[in-house]
Amino acid sequence: MKNTRRLLKSRKTREGINTVLLTGLGLVTLGIFLLPLVYGIVTSLKTDQQITALGAPWWPATARSFTYEGQTYEIYKVVECDEEGNPIPWGRDPENLTVPECGWLNTVHDWALVTRQREFAEFLDPDDPEAGLIRWEGRWRTLDRDWVFDAQWDNYVKAWNTINFPRLLWNTIMYAVITTVAVVGSSSLVAYGFARFPLPRKNFLFMIVMATIILPGAVTLIPTYAVFAYIGWVGTWLPLIVPTFFANGYNIFLLRQFFMSIPKEMEEAATIDGAGPMRTFVSVILPQAKPALVAASLFHFFFAWNHFFEPLVYLAGNPNNYPIVVGLTAFNNLYSQQTNLIQAASLISAVLPLFVFLFAQRVFLQGIVFTGVDK
Repeated sequence: MKNTRRLLKSRKTREGINTVLLTGLGLVTLGIFLLPLVYGIVTSLKTDQQITALGAPWWPATARSFTYEGQTYEIYKVVECDEEGNPIPWGRDPENLTVPECGWLNTVHDWALVTRQREFAEFLDPDDPEAGLIRWEGRWRTLDRDWVFDAQWDNYVKAWNTINFPRLLWNTIMYAVITTVAVVGSSSLVAYGFARFPLPRKNFLFMIVMATIILPGAVTLIPTYAVFAYIGWVGTWLPLIVPTFFANGYNIFLLRQFFMSIPKEMEEAATIDGAGPMRTFVSVILPQAKPALVAASLFHFFFAWNHFFEPLVYLAGNPNNYPIVVGLTAFNNLYSQQTNLIQAASLISAVLPLFVFLFAQRVFLQGIVFTGVDK
């Protein structure tokens, strides 16, 4: 009995250790993946001066300053004792310097820098500016500024107003929604045909469709551009929207795998009740394939939201039709030195896709799992 208890206790201990290790590993991995997002958020809240300043903290902050008699001076942290504990002469009267007592802790003052020289500097005490200048022997460039937390939420307002975000968001939402409905609808019809109907040389035709996934878009760009230019579609949304009504190899594969997992008995029951192929597809197949349809929709929605190259090619010279990714590229070229505004604009553009994924996350993951596993 005692041995059994010891074994159970040892087993529980091992399980607890494994749980802690796996949880810790998961948190570390999550932290690594979230680092770019954290960096983007922190950078978007910084000032231009903090980004270019040496020794600035990683968190959003502003260097403190002191205004005296119409002049603004930056505040530095001045240490009275050097690194070896030796006193540094300082005083208001250069001819009668006073030497402070250096204890085991150095005394730090927040003083406003007035005069900058190579081997000495002069400061003002913000708490007692009328006392006059304080001479400090040393190189002022070695001193640290006094930084205070100051998140610049106005960066998001500046980014929003600078590049006409409402227009870019409207263009992108319309493009993403229309093409998502078109490509998922057409792909589901083609996938249903491959999954259920006895087509001649069906496997060969399916392999041709799958080969379109491997074919790089750069190979077909010039021929398709020539065709669209000939019919006068260049400069409009038509070259980007119309092809999506003719299905997509990746979505065909994803939906076909799911359709094949649906029991045929359900379709046979619908046929007995008098339903034709189209009625069966709409009333039986599509309701059962909701997870796969959501997964395919989200895949294409995120693709359309981040689509860059083809909109850049076909919409060149028409900034009013730009999607948000192309608009951000133009914004980056104009404000390449202001990374805080660039990060703010990028985060604004990522808000809507993030909310879409969070709300559809459960169904999305369910569709990904079911497309590769039989029910």
